[in-house]
Amino acid sequence: MSWIFLLLAGGLEVVWAFSMKLSHGFTRPVASIITLAAMGGSVALLALAMRELPLGTAYMIWTGIGALGAFLVGIMFLGEALTPMRAMAASMILAGLITMKMAS
Repeated sequence: MSWIFLLLAGGLEVVWAFSMKLSHGFTRPVASIITLAAMGGSVALLALAMRELPLGTAYMIWTGIGALGAFLVGIMFLGEALTPMRAMAASMILAGLITMKMAS
């Protein structure tokens, strides 16, 4: 169950990062409320995952899911560039996540 909590927490991290961008510095109420709710949910689920998972593993995977997810959302929905260097950096984050999961 801890891994499911962790994956959901990472997914909510992507939601809050995207909605924070859409909030334009918390000047748009709906996006701001979504951001705060997703932040709270993400941290709460991370806390549940950490009941059984080591801190380093849980935190790295949580932030990695958020980083990769925000990277992909930026490309798919915000028109951000997919350059070879950015793709290589994202690939290295993914490799780190896979390695961390294999080590746990």
